[in-house]
Amino acid sequence: MKPHYYFIGASFSILLSIYVFIFGTGVNHELIAIFIGLWAPTIVCVGIFNTLLGILDEMCCAHKRIEEGQGGHDR
Repeated sequence: MKPHYYFIGASFSILLSIYVFIFGTGVNHELIAIFIGLWAPTIVCVGIFNTLLGILDEMCCAHKRIEEGQGGHDR
């Protein structure tokens, strides 16, 4: 998934949290707003984790290609 989607998701979480905190009418609307706001760092962390997994996959593929290239030239 593209990093833009994680940024949009985190931004939406923060905006929804602010909206619920200010305009909420429920008994525990402050706590609900804080819970919603805590999802923003979680979404960002998932985006970073997926990016790192993509980098690891690319590095493994490059390493396999290098090993295959060196294996054919044994003397």
